[in-house]
Amino acid sequence: MPYVLGIDIGNTTTTASVVRRRGIDWTHAEAVALDAGATTVPSALCLSAHGGLTVGASTSDGGGRTVRGFVRRVGDDVPVVLGGEAYPAQTLTAMLAGWVVEQVRATEGGPAEAVVVSHPAGWGPHRRELLRRALWEFEVPGVTLLPCPVTVAEGHAARGFAGDLAAVYALGGETFEGALVRRNDDGTYAPLGLPLGLPGCGGAEFVAELTDHVRAVLARELSALDGQWADAAARELPSACERAAHELSVAPQADVVLDLPTGPARVPVSRAEFEEMIRPAVRGTVDLLLRAVHSAGLEPARLDGVLLAGGATRVPLVAELLGAALPGPVQVAPDPQLVAAAGAALAARQVVAPRPRVPATRPGAEPVGVAGVRVGRATAVARVPAGGRGPRHDEHGDDGFPGTPPPRPPVRIAPLELPRASRLASLRRRGREGSVR
Repeated sequence: MPYVLGIDIGNTTTTASVVRRRGIDWTHAEAVALDAGATTVPSALCLSAHGGLTVGASTSDGGGRTVRGFVRRVGDDVPVVLGGEAYPAQTLTAMLAGWVVEQVRATEGGPAEAVVVSHPAGWGPHRRELLRRALWEFEVPGVTLLPCPVTVAEGHAARGFAGDLAAVYALGGETFEGALVRRNDDGTYAPLGLPLGLPGCGGAEFVAELTDHVRAVLARELSALDGQWADAAARELPSACERAAHELSVAPQADVVLDLPTGPARVPVSRAEFEEMIRPAVRGTVDLLLRAVHSAGLEPARLDGVLLAGGATRVPLVAELLGAALPGPVQVAPDPQLVAAAGAALAARQVVAPRPRVPATRPGAEPVGVAGVRVGRATAVARVPAGGRGPRHDEHGDDGFPGTPPPRPPVRIAPLELPRASRLASLRRRGREGSVR
């Protein structure tokens, strides 16, 4: 059955969704099982003992043979070192995207009609072009790149969100992004204003706070350990706290259980205790989202809603603080970790069968500008702000030179040509890389 594919490569987790064509109709977005039935895989690549690159993290990585977090380093001049070899971050990202494309192709029995990859909100044209070139190098051309806030909005729209102006709150494993989107006349969404990000804030920080708490409670027991028992406790404690943090998203209390020589040590933690530990971090993300709203010259009351994405938004405190700070409804998907990939697949459907543009202008739908930035119509290639100096979305400042607006990339909807298995198997064979499995 013909299908289109959406991919979201986050800093910690990668997900994918497909939308299938049935005659003139399309199905709903459906998450793809990427690894042993799981709909998520770690955004990590591991150098195996045979010299090949595999998706996921090594169970015992002590020699720098596993690399993570490379997506946020796309555009860095300093390459990522893996197993003693230097790789550009965009090359690793393209490898992971190509692996997903091949996995889905094998499952669906053929190539996708279109592929959309979701990228961080702060990426400018330089980073997008680097990834696009890397995808071409690995014979995954014609991929449409869209900002994560746009794909998140598309995912929520498919679930019934009918608003025209929304704030997108994306809290993942290691990063936070706050941004605004506005609906176009054709029903698609486009970025509005400047996104704001907070690296290092996310589910991993929440788990670290809980780990510190449990370590303090068990300080006497842990200090008495030595040798293998001490090493085992150091490895198991973060995993036990991560399981408890996930459980506290749906339960009022959870136990952190750690195996010790004297028997299992059990530390009960209530949701109220956990939320007090992470409240300052969550409050910081809400304040940053409010800054994004005000920097666009908007009042929070003008928003039609707040759209949540990312696994860390399962924590009830997130919706609670957002609801208190913003008057609009807070939209939460059943699995917020999958909403960006679902929206990317729905956007890929528009690449194949675009919606007709509505000629009439809706009341109050005029573009909103801020600091010389004017919002343009959404295209297959996300537009960058024009008029005056281009904004610096992040620490890399890849959006142009002072006083000169960055050029708008052309609208390109190229036919998708999926990678040949032989090409992905070789991965630039030069005696240093192997096959992606």
